[in-house]
Amino acid sequence: MSLLLDHQFSELPADKALDTKLFLEAVSHLPSFFDCLGSKVFTIIKSDINGNIMKIKGVYMKDPVKYSTLQQILEAEREEHGAEWPKVGATLALMWLKRGLRYIQILLQSLADGEKDENNPNLIRVNVTKAYEGALKQYHGWIVQKVFKAALIAAPYRSDFLKALSKGEEVKEEDCLASVRQFLINYTVTVDAVYEMYTTLNAELDYTV
Repeated sequence: MSLLLDHQFSELPADKALDTKLFLEAVSHLPSFFDCLGSKVFTIIKSDINGNIMKIKGVYMKDPVKYSTLQQILEAEREEHGAEWPKVGATLALMWLKRGLRYIQILLQSLADGEKDENNPNLIRVNVTKAYEGALKQYHGWIVQKVFKAALIAAPYRSDFLKALSKGEEVKEEDCLASVRQFLINYTVTVDAVYEMYTTLNAELDYTV
């Protein structure tokens, strides 16, 4: 069974409202994805995602009815924190979380699309680099970028990564990629909806760490 298909994201309603409980349940299983990448450096992203999930959950649990959607959390924090918002609370946590989710999305989509280094087809360096540049690099200062450059070089073999996604089972590459494509359907829509929400609420920040 695929690591990804064990916990698929739900289809969003027509208005793309993001149910907080369902979202938190789905993303809570994603940190283990980074174990498949092998390098200890990827534990930085894993830890960051875990921490941000817990911050959002902490706010949600204070009043599950009031915060039944992610947009309700952002709007409530905008009202509560005034000029500090959006660099505060669950709004800031979700801002960084969505970037980690986008990283996963770009990496998996790149693999599903068959992108590879023709000279080294069993490496996923092309895929993890594309994901980093598309989702995280612009928010990282040069020191953090150097750390991640080392991680990208240490990325696992393609075959080992796909086997890890299949929870160690020997699965044909095309079958594994079919699972990836299936997972990406609702996952991509969800990630896009979070980004759209931040744009609509003018909640995006571009500072670097």
